[in-house]
Amino acid sequence: MEPHHLTVLLLLLMFMISTQISINNAALDAAYYDQTCPQAEKIVAETVFNASSHDPKVPARILRMFFHDCFIRGCDASILLDSTPSNKAEKDGPPNVSVRAFYVIDDAKAKIEQICPHIVSCADILAIAARDVVTMSGGPNWPVHKGRKDGRISKANETAQLPSPQFNTTQLIQSFAVRGLTIKDLVALSGGHTLGFSHCSSFQARLHNFSSTTNVDPTINTDFANILKRVCPQHNHNANAGQFLDSTASQFDNNYYKQVLMGKGVFGSDQALASDGRTRWIVESFARDEDLFFREFAASMVKLGNIVSGWDNNGEVRLRCSSVN
Repeated sequence: MEPHHLTVLLLLLMFMISTQISINNAALDAAYYDQTCPQAEKIVAETVFNASSHDPKVPARILRMFFHDCFIRGCDASILLDSTPSNKAEKDGPPNVSVRAFYVIDDAKAKIEQICPHIVSCADILAIAARDVVTMSGGPNWPVHKGRKDGRISKANETAQLPSPQFNTTQLIQSFAVRGLTIKDLVALSGGHTLGFSHCSSFQARLHNFSSTTNVDPTINTDFANILKRVCPQHNHNANAGQFLDSTASQFDNNYYKQVLMGKGVFGSDQALASDGRTRWIVESFARDEDLFFREFAASMVKLGNIVSGWDNNGEVRLRCSSVN
């Protein structure tokens, strides 16, 4: 296919996505449940804390769940819907098969339904939980704008829209831009990987037969590449093997950016941020100043949370997060 044809197709795809997802700041309000369910945030915080104390992987999983939800149809909890005999849902799409901890949101919803029935949406619960896992891990706090409705549509094939761990910087910038997110938002939200873990399948291609001229991605620090190759040998048969995306995996901090600057980004998309002039200066600023990163991350999470769907305007408040009413 000719390059100009590829450009046209890319622009068409960007237009289609941008017409389906929009930013809506006016409809959401931090005080949305103050009168109708003032206990909601406290219940979510307690549920998330208890789950995290039993499973330290919960914070990273909840944060990833929120990002993956918002990037498809806006923040409408479509990732929480179970597949049915007639429909394969988002949670069973290839990028989401490793997303876990749905039970945490389900538990918080069940507790809230006992006190404030049919008032608080699953989408709002997920947005609150994403903030709480960051804060309890040592990261920033921010007011969660609420008032989202739960979507009725969830399709596994739409998860192909999620940014790939193999994306280059241009692809990342374009993916975020069609959702109203800037280059600074891209770099700030990538810092969520400070809590992340990845299985080998998402980065193993960087370690073996990378190209016709080099076996290993040359942007990886040599010593770090050797560590990754021991964890993920070429003929790896351990489906659970993988690597934390940050050496301080349980702490929300700016160490992710320091690692990327040293060539120790696990994903190709992580390392690309340090290799492109459009993003490197932001990586450097966040690596120097953790408070700056925290402020920008909080601001970008508010923007991400304000992405709402234009595909299904007839949202609802689900009684159970895993199924439509």
